[in-house]
Amino acid sequence: MLRLHGFAVSNYYNMVKFALLEKGLPFEEVRAYASRDEAFLSISPRGKVPVLECDEGFISETAAILEYLETLGQGTALLPRGAFEQARVRELARHIELYIELPARYCYAQAFFGMQLDPAILKKGREELLAGIDSLKRLGRFAPYVAGEHLSLADLYFLYSIDLAAGVAHKLFEIDLLGDFPEAGALLERFATNPHVQRIAADKEAAFGPFMAHMKARLAG
Repeated sequence: MLRLHGFAVSNYYNMVKFALLEKGLPFEEVRAYASRDEAFLSISPRGKVPVLECDEGFISETAAILEYLETLGQGTALLPRGAFEQARVRELARHIELYIELPARYCYAQAFFGMQLDPAILKKGREELLAGIDSLKRLGRFAPYVAGEHLSLADLYFLYSIDLAAGVAHKLFEIDLLGDFPEAGALLERFATNPHVQRIAADKEAAFGPFMAHMKARLAG
């Protein structure tokens, strides 16, 4: 059986978890936080989560894990058949990760953990988030899913990046990131009715207290 190492507050962990659930693949969850301990580095060389444990060994990096699950050819396909269509999905996923998730992540320390960041970092984060959302409006189809009619890998990145980016924009910049992006709001509402999304949200809520305790201990140390 596949084993997913990580924690339920991590958005990248939840991307993989959602893929596993949508595909109907049996898996076991193993709680693990990002760590530089040798034992964890032996399965995740950068000490990051998630990590997927397979019969053959361990895979780190979310994109690689999702591609591996897709190549298994089981359950719901998250890539379309055509080469061009697949490239478009990957383009959208990469776009969301680099130009929306990553700029928001640079600001997490202040938005969610009360640390003060250099104003230059905040300024760049604000500019990058606004530019990323603007270009997603141009690139995404939202008909109703990000890449078109069918659920794809791009939706996993959207679903578990856009809410955090919107939280950062609201807390730090007093911006409604999706205020003039009704297509994105409609897709989030659609996902809110998905039982797998609901399960992941409940698991995240249950794990939030222990995660914050872990982070406080880590920052204090």
